[in-house]
Amino acid sequence: MTTLQKGDKAPDFSAKDQDGNLHTLADYKGKKLVVFFYPKANTPGCTAEACNLRDNFDRFQAGNYALLGVSADNAKAQVNFKNKFDFPFPLLADEDKSVIQAFGVWGPKKFMGKEYDGIHRTTFIIDENGIIEDVIKEVKTKAHAEQILG
Repeated sequence: MTTLQKGDKAPDFSAKDQDGNLHTLADYKGKKLVVFFYPKANTPGCTAEACNLRDNFDRFQAGNYALLGVSADNAKAQVNFKNKFDFPFPLLADEDKSVIQAFGVWGPKKFMGKEYDGIHRTTFIIDENGIIEDVIKEVKTKAHAEQILG
């Protein structure tokens, strides 16, 4: 699993969002960036997490934060997820898992006794200079904004 830690330089990523717009780490220089990885659009835990971030979006903006959601879903699934819940932040459609691999959040998981590979729900807080400020591995889906903003 992820070996990235507080103080490390964030991976220089590049991926398209639900509308085909390209996002890179450099686009966010001068802002704090929250990159939250979630397993699958429109599932209960992922919906609770993203809605909690949406409901606190004003607090993030006030603190000079930008938010980026990332999963391996295709652009169509991300568009549907974003529109259904009116998310004010982009969702990256990382189908080739390049961003997911760069951040090291892909790996073995267990669910109902079955083992499989998937995305580990993890959030990275990156400072204005591209340095990782925090890594949240134990995400509380219904109170995630509080974990990030304190």
